[in-house]
Amino acid sequence: MTAILTHDFAASAGLDPFAGSAVPRCLVVDDEPRLRQILVRVMRADGFVVDEASNGFEALAQMQAHPSTLILTDIEMPQMDGFALLRELRVRWPDAAVMMISGNGDVQTAVSCLSVGALDYLTKPFHLDEVRARITSVLERRRLVLENREYQTRLEQKVQAQARRIEQQFLGGVQALAEALEAKDPYTHGHSVRVSQYATAIARRLELPPNVIRAVTLGGRLHDIGKIGVREEILSKPARLTTDEYAHVMTHMTVGWKILSAMVVDQPELLNIVRYHHERMDGAGLPDGVKGADIPLEARIVSVADSFDAMTSGRRYRDDGGKQLPEALKELRRCAGTQFDPDCVNAFVDAFQSGDVTLLARVDLQQ
Repeated sequence: MTAILTHDFAASAGLDPFAGSAVPRCLVVDDEPRLRQILVRVMRADGFVVDEASNGFEALAQMQAHPSTLILTDIEMPQMDGFALLRELRVRWPDAAVMMISGNGDVQTAVSCLSVGALDYLTKPFHLDEVRARITSVLERRRLVLENREYQTRLEQKVQAQARRIEQQFLGGVQALAEALEAKDPYTHGHSVRVSQYATAIARRLELPPNVIRAVTLGGRLHDIGKIGVREEILSKPARLTTDEYAHVMTHMTVGWKILSAMVVDQPELLNIVRYHHERMDGAGLPDGVKGADIPLEARIVSVADSFDAMTSGRRYRDDGGKQLPEALKELRRCAGTQFDPDCVNAFVDAFQSGDVTLLARVDLQQ
C-alpha cells in the first residue's frame, strides 16, 4: 500500500512549479512535538522529503529555504497561528497544497479555512489511513487545477497565435492594396517604402523601444492606406487640387484608421500613425486639430518622414523634380515647432549627417 501511495504522491507533486525535483516535499507544522513527529514519520514512509516547523514563522522560513508542494498545518499555534500562515502561503506560494489540522471540529472553522484557500480540513484525533486518503485527494485536486491552468494557457496562446496570423494576413493584404494603388501613379510610386525607411531612421535615432520602432516601420508603409477610398481621378490629377478635392483627399486619414481599427486592436501606435500623421504641432492639422505633445510621437515621426519625401519627390504639377537634400532639410528646420516636432526634425537631420540614412532615389515607372 505504501509503495502505491508513494507513486501517487510523487506523480501529483511532480507538477509543482517551484519544486527542485520530482520527489515530493512536505512541510509539517504543529506546536505539539509528538503529533508532529507522527505525521513526519508517516509522510517520510510514503516517499516525501519532510521538513517540520513548530509555528507559522518557522514554517515560512522553511518554505523560503525549501518550497514544499504540500503543507500540513495545525491551526492553534503560538506566535503565528495556522490562519495567518495560510494567508501568507496563499500570497507567496499560491500553488502549494495546504491541509489544515485542528482539534476543533466546528463547521464554521472548517468553512473559514476553505474560504481562505486551504484544500482540506482535518480534525483531531485522526486515523493514519484517513490522513493518507485525504492527502491523496488534496494532491489530486491540485494536479487537476494545475493541468486546467496549463490547458487554458496553451489554449490562450493558440488563440493569440491564430489572431496574429489573421492580423498579419490582413495587414499583408492591405499593404498589397496600398502598393498597387501607388503603382498606378509614377509620381508616388515607392512613397510609402521611403517614408517607412526615413521614419525608422528617426525612431532609431530617438532610441525608442523595439516595439515602437517596428510600429513606425509598418506605419510608414501603411500611413496612406486610406487613399484606397479616394477617387482615382483626383489622386492622379495632373494639376493642383481644388479646395473640395483637397478636402476629399484629406479624408484618407480617418478612412485608413477605420479600415485598420477593426483588426489591429493591439497595435495602437500603428493606428495613431494612420490617423494623426497630418496633424501639426500648432494645432492647424487634420483630422482632429490636436497639437504639441497630444499628437502621438509615432505620428510626429512619420509626419516628418512623409513631408520630407513629398518635398524631395516630383509631382505632376511640378517640373522641378523636388527639392534637393540641403533645401529640404532647411525647410524641415524652418517648420520645426509649428508643423513638425523639433526633436523629430533634429533626429532626422542628425541621421543624415551621421550617414545612418541617405536620400532615397525615386524609381520612375514606365508609362
